[in-house]
Amino acid sequence: MPLPRPRKLPPRYGMVVVPFLLSVMMTFIVSGISTLRALGPGPEFLRAWPAAWMVSWLVAFPVLLVVLPAVRRLAALVVAPPPR
Repeated sequence: MPLPRPRKLPPRYGMVVVPFLLSVMMTFIVSGISTLRALGPGPEFLRAWPAAWMVSWLVAFPVLLVVLPAVRRLAALVVAPPPR
């Protein structure tokens, strides 16, 4: 018996899900690099990184919600639309 497919959110939620996922991934990487450069590898890095990540995500997610529409408009000025 096949497993049921998980339900997906309606398309209107894309305007929140995209910035959410983008902010999670970007802040994870950037805070990790910054914390590693500041503290070096080791136990202190592993203790500090989660807090650094959370603070950076708490700033990045609302900022992305505000600036992403403007970024999409700017990108549309320099990128041709896909062919139909």
